[in-house]
Amino acid sequence: MAVEFTEANFDELALKSDKPVLVDFWAEWCGPCRMVGPVVEEIASEYDGKAIIGKVNVDENPNISMKYGIRNIPTILFLKNGEVVDKSVGAVPKNVLTEKLDGQM
Repeated sequence: MAVEFTEANFDELALKSDKPVLVDFWAEWCGPCRMVGPVVEEIASEYDGKAIIGKVNVDENPNISMKYGIRNIPTILFLKNGEVVDKSVGAVPKNVLTEKLDGQM
């Protein structure tokens, strides 16, 4: 299951991770986010133990969204060693996300 990133745990769970991190920025009211959500959950199960897969609700955690300049959702950031190394904006197929994630392994 995907981790629920919040402003309280983001630094510890995402930025200090020694594994690649996928962060899905989403909101309840966003239609395309509802299409990407189940895909992110699938990736979370498949990459369990190999990567950290999580979600940030942009309405509940506006400071994280502002820090990374998130203007459109869904936006998925790929972090490695606390740095953004790739990103994907909009609803994209699962293979696009897994290829980007595999590139960080």
